[in-house]
Formats: sequence, structure tokens, C-alpha cells
Amino acid sequence: MIQAKNVFIIGIGGIGTSAAAKWWKAQGAKVSGSDVYRNGIVHDLENEGIKVYLGHSADNIPFDCDLVIHSRAVPVGNVERQVAAERGILDISYPEFLGELSKLHKTIAVSGTNGKSTTTAMIASVLIEANLDPTVVLGSKMADWPHKNLRIGNGDLLVTEACEHMASFLNIMPDIAIVTNIEEDHLDFYRDLDQIRDTFQLWIDKAKNAVVINKRDKESQKLKIKKKIEFDYSDRVVASGKQKFVVDGDEYELSIPGEFNVQNAAAAIAVGRYLQIKPEIIRNALVKFKGTWRRFEKVGLWKGAEIYSDYAHHPTAIRGAIRAFKEFFPDRRLIVVFQPHQHSRTHELFAEFVKSFDEADIAMIMEVYEVAGRTEEKYESGQDLVDEMKNLRKIPVYYVADIKKAENKLRDLVKKDDIIVCMGAGSIDELARKLV
Repeated sequence: MIQAKNVFIIGIGGIGTSAAAKWWKAQGAKVSGSDVYRNGIVHDLENEGIKVYLGHSADNIPFDCDLVIHSRAVPVGNVERQVAAERGILDISYPEFLGELSKLHKTIAVSGTNGKSTTTAMIASVLIEANLDPTVVLGSKMADWPHKNLRIGNGDLLVTEACEHMASFLNIMPDIAIVTNIEEDHLDFYRDLDQIRDTFQLWIDKAKNAVVINKRDKESQKLKIKKKIEFDYSDRVVASGKQKFVVDGDEYELSIPGEFNVQNAAAAIAVGRYLQIKPEIIRNALVKFKGTWRRFEKVGLWKGAEIYSDYAHHPTAIRGAIRAFKEFFPDRRLIVVFQPHQHSRTHELFAEFVKSFDEADIAMIMEVYEVAGRTEEKYESGQDLVDEMKNLRKIPVYYVADIKKAENKLRDLVKKDDIIVCMGAGSIDELARKLV
């Protein structure tokens, strides 16, 4: 592992980079960083005593800095990265940091188009219940963890997400690799689905012990695996705000909705079984699992309606989330406010996005969220998405360009007992927090 005493992180307000900042601080290093916005993650970092500069400047880099970590969204021409190069300071990406961290542990890494964060959190919960005391790097937050998106354990296991965007996961050589599913996504980087699957193949070839895959996912089934473990489930029943299902003859229960979460749980069960954790311990961990930040997260009440925040931003995830809300709240009106994330994703998956909201009662579409530091060509707009959805005449749909317009439209539409879901991977979460 790289040794450092003074670490500076560029793009520190990300969910992954902020975990890196907290980890280095726990090792006794001085930690500071920069970002372009003060979001909730930056606020959390400041509460932990980590200095965050708003904006990028050559003056931000400490004089005795010996390690710079940058978000993959930060270009090489960034002024702080240029200072690091001029001063000979080691500058690594966040995925490279994860690769270094994984060398210190037996690593369980979770990748896939959907479900990475929840599956990672479920696996972590099982290991914690089994007193294995893992270190965990999470692309979300757990309410009962002091560092929220980071858990520092004394055991030899590391559980981490392994993001496939820009082939970042190739930096991690896992002992156990989990693939939740493989679909078209990140087409700003990948050519097509075949290249995505081929890159997953390169990653799982690095796995030292086992590869855990979804028995129901046709693309995962095309992977060539020497030591393969498949996860699946049966007899799923939804009733009274709970899901029950069976894996390998044992019944399990979840208090969070969605068939996709049963699949995530089945992956966690497979890992637990591989590590010879008793079924009753796994069962207890899953029964107590309450979900993670921005995954079916109830934020509060507003004008008699329940407000939720959800991270779904891929068509498959959107459809799954809407179906999950409908299963748990079958007799209540569901309003989904969606913020598309990235022009390239919106363009490449446009036809799928158009059909993703059919099971909602009302949809509101915001303008496409542009990721800071990432330059991309603009294609279809949020208005284009609304126009095409209107042509289908499935549900009422409205274009609301920004958070303020979305709030105003909700004031016109909201009724007592509505379920309002603020959905997407960009700034849409701010609307959910603002409403309550």
C-alpha cells in the first residue's frame, strides 16, 4: 500500500472519493480536498474535520502534500493535477486507490450494471452479523455506520463496489468477484454490449477464488468462469410490507421492496454460504437490513404525501423501482420526478427510457443532469423525452426543467397519501430534502 502523510483529493465530494478521504484520515494522515459544489457529502467531510476547498486552485495543494487522489471525472488538465505533476507528487485515480487498498485485504468486490451498492451493503451486513468485522467501501450510505459510506474493521476482509465505468474495476484483483447483471450502460466509454461483457470477462479473470453470478442474467451466463457460483431464488411472496423468498431450501425475509432486492439478497446469501456462514446468521442479517441512502429512502412527509429519494437512473432500474413502489403501495398514487443523468446515456438508451415509466401514475421529467468535469455532446433533452412519452399516451407526463419548476408543479398536483419519488443519480435528491 502507498504510504502518505498528507493527502489531497480532487473531486472529494463524490461518494467514493469521500470514503477514500475518511480512510486516509483514519490512518493518521492529514487530508484535504476540493470540489466545485458544497453538497451533503462535503458537509459530512467537514464535520469529520476534513478541509474542503470550493473550486480548484494551485494554492489548494498543501506544501507538504505527498499524495494526490483524483476522481475519474477530473481531467488531466485540471490545475491541481498540473501542480501535482510539476511538484512530482504521486497522483492516482480513485479506482487506483481501491486497487491499492484491496492489496491489504482478502477482497470481495461487487460489480454489475444495477444493484452494486445494495448488494455490497447486504454482504457487509452478513459479515458483520457473523462477527467477521470487515472493512467496507460503499457507494451509498448506511445510517448506523459512523462514517456512513465507509466502515473500518479489524478483520481481514474488504467489501467494495467495483465500478465498470471506464473499466475502473480492472484496478481491483478480488478474491471473490460478484456480478449482479450486465446491460448496456456507460456507452460514452464502451462501444456496445459485447465490449461491456468482454471487459467484465477481463475483470473476473483476475478473481483469485470464486466468481458469483446471477443465474437469471443472460449476459452474465455468457462469461467463461472456472469456479462459478450462481445465485437464484424462488417462491417470492410480497405481503404486509415484507418480501419472503427461498434460497437453497431456506426461507429469508426482507423489509425493503423490489424483486431486484431479492436478487441482491440472493447474491449476498451465496457469498455468505461460500464463506461457510450459517443460514440463520445470514437470515438475521437480512431481516435487520433497512436499506441504504437514496435506495427506496423515505425522506419524510409533505402536504400529506410521502417523499422518497431513489438513485435509479438506468431504464431497468427505473422500471424495477416503480414496480417495487407499486407492490408495497398498491392503492396509492405514484408520482415519479425523474432527472436523466448524462446526455450520452439518455441518447443511447432513449427508446428504453421512454417506456420505463409506464407503471407510474404521473411522471415529471427534468432536464438532463450534466456531470461536473465531464464534457459530452448534447443529444436529446428532457423535453424531447417528455414529447416522446406523450406520444405513447400511457400516463400524464410533464416537463419541469429544474428543481424549482418541479417543486411548483408538485404543489399543483400533490394529494394526501400520494407517494412522490425523486429519482435519478444527479442533483434530484436536493428536491426530496427541500420538500420536507
